[in-house]
Amino acid sequence: MTPSYAHGTSTTPLLGDTIGAGLARTVAAHPGREALVDVPSGRRWTYAEFGAAVDEVARGLVARGIAKGDRVGIWAVNCPEWVLVQYATARIGAVLVNVNPAYRAYELEYVLKQSGAVMLVASLAHKGSDYRAMVEEVRGRCPALRETVYIGDPSWNALTAAAASVPAAELEALAAGLSCDDPVNIQYTSGTTGFPKGATLSHHNILNNGFWVGRTVGYTERDRVCLPVPFYHCFGMVMGNLGATSHGACIVIPAPSFDAKATLEAVQNERCTSLYGVPTMFIAELNLPGFAAYDLTSLRTGIMAGSPCPVEVMKRVVAEMHMAEVSICYGMTETSPVSLQTRRDDDLEHRTGTVGRVLPHIEVKVVDPATGVTVPRGTAGELRTRGYSVMLGYWDEPEKTAEAIDAGRWMHTGDLAMMREDGYVEIVGRIKDMIIRGGENVYPREIEEFLHGHPKIADVQVVGVPHERYGEEVLACVIPSDPADPLTLEELRAHCDGQLAHYKIPSRLQVLDSFPMTVSGKVRKIELRETYGA
Repeated sequence: MTPSYAHGTSTTPLLGDTIGAGLARTVAAHPGREALVDVPSGRRWTYAEFGAAVDEVARGLVARGIAKGDRVGIWAVNCPEWVLVQYATARIGAVLVNVNPAYRAYELEYVLKQSGAVMLVASLAHKGSDYRAMVEEVRGRCPALRETVYIGDPSWNALTAAAASVPAAELEALAAGLSCDDPVNIQYTSGTTGFPKGATLSHHNILNNGFWVGRTVGYTERDRVCLPVPFYHCFGMVMGNLGATSHGACIVIPAPSFDAKATLEAVQNERCTSLYGVPTMFIAELNLPGFAAYDLTSLRTGIMAGSPCPVEVMKRVVAEMHMAEVSICYGMTETSPVSLQTRRDDDLEHRTGTVGRVLPHIEVKVVDPATGVTVPRGTAGELRTRGYSVMLGYWDEPEKTAEAIDAGRWMHTGDLAMMREDGYVEIVGRIKDMIIRGGENVYPREIEEFLHGHPKIADVQVVGVPHERYGEEVLACVIPSDPADPLTLEELRAHCDGQLAHYKIPSRLQVLDSFPMTVSGKVRKIELRETYGA
């Protein structure tokens, strides 16, 4: 029996430098190529211009007293300034603290206090949220916070103007004193219970992960990467921004937050070669009225992550969006994020039935969660991962770090997985999402995949809800293809009859207009359970 263990080997070494040094290398190699395009404002930067703009913001931060190790929060929607602050903080050794744009005052206060942020860079407003008012509400309760800079406000112009007082030589001297193992980013993971934890990532963690994700999809300086995914999350800032800049590719921002129409227009007008998204984003794009009129022939690849991709959706993405080389990625914030990824030439089954195989320089194994013993291939267990990508720890929380990373430096993902004989890994669910009905283990992913084949179902999520006799029963939450002709429970059960084991067939149905989502595009199954489980 082959154990469920795999190690990604490569003749290409890991990058051993900082994010700033990595960007400088790309700027020197491709100074005249476009680095960043912001479609809403029409602003564009070549790599030479982008490198200069990053240095200007970095020198401005130094002028404001930001030093190595200081935490700088960023609470903003996708915009060029987000990207500039990302690279500028890395350039001087400050630690960027990503704040979810959906946070409200209470959550903002927690993150600023827990990280000890001394500066916050924020949007002014978005979708009815007055960011300035919320900052003013919590400022007095965040003793470390010295200054707030607002994007699109005179305070941003003052920050960049302050750069004039810091000579370039001082910036270079600061950069020379940095280590690739220094912390550079804190991302708060959306805990389902209690407060979120701050996954602390180093230059080495995220620069290498961005490089390897980009290399796996074949990025070169000729690629143009459309990013409708949020920058505050690893998908945007690591797989997107660092994945692009480490290969000289161009970052294209279609809109401040996800907009299916703006995304397709950006791909068409900017001739993007790659498009990112979670499956729900691709579903929204494919179902957009007039979808067929968009010229998407420039696309060749892209990344789908966040949740499993239904087979029918993948077929349409490949055929109708021209993304023949689309890649599936699996990961978590604590692992920078990607551990597993499908390859450019993988067939449809591997792209929908698995989340790929281990990336170079990373190890994965599947273990019995009770004993920690590696299980044979083909057996379900908890996925664990080890390597350069595992976070430094949770910021200022050593006990929680020790719960997640064991003495062998293995990160415990909490995901149920099965490794095939060929080394590809299937995610069968979260340990906490697994439904136990009358002693039978039920994996929601299997049922969701089957139900996607029903013509009346546009999207579906399956959760376990309490049941007096069986402990749990299966609830299917469905978005109908035609709201005027929704699916009935009888139709759903008839579709499953003879195809699924009786205990897997949903006993309850909830028809919805949309699913509750995190900002990073994952469905909040816990909310579905809480809302419809009574």
